Amino acid sequence: MLTTILIILVAIIAAVLIYAATRPNDFVVTRSASIKAPAEAIFPLINDFRRWPEWSPFEGLDPQMKRTLSGTESGKGAAYTWEGNSKAGKGRMEITGSVPSSQVALKLDFEKPFRANNSVDFSLAPSGNGTTVTWAMRGARPFIAKLMGLFMNFDNLIGKDFEAGLDNLRRATER
Repeated sequence: MLTTILIILVAIIAAVLIYAATRPNDFVVTRSASIKAPAEAIFPLINDFRRWPEWSPFEGLDPQMKRTLSGTESGKGAAYTWEGNSKAGKGRMEITGSVPSSQVALKLDFEKPFRANNSVDFSLAPSGNGTTVTWAMRGARPFIAKLMGLFMNFDNLIGKDFEAGLDNLRRATER
């Protein structure tokens, strides 16, 4: 009886591991929001790391978080490193592309709580009496992330933060 239970348990674990291995190698999380403000009012908040505390949902994860800005003041070449508690983690981001009132591209490298190298894009497009802002993050999914993804929905977890950040941008720019 014990042997049968062990064989079934091993088969289930093997099936889960095999299924996880078949999951996509990359991920994309995207959220958009319509903001009743011109792109010219929204863009500076994204393009300048000094302004991120006004809207980024990640800034409040650790009030004691150590932040360091380097490179250019804003736009391409501006860099931001942080080190905080277990929620905030540790990492670095750098603006790799900036098109005024239209797009900001970032290279995002996490060190803690896990290592990851992702790209982030913010795009701003005129829409009716405002701007549609899209926040997207792309990256590789190593096997452990594929396995965790079977039990956790990363799109919902990360997307919730993106939605909060876009809502904060709305509040900061709509008048």
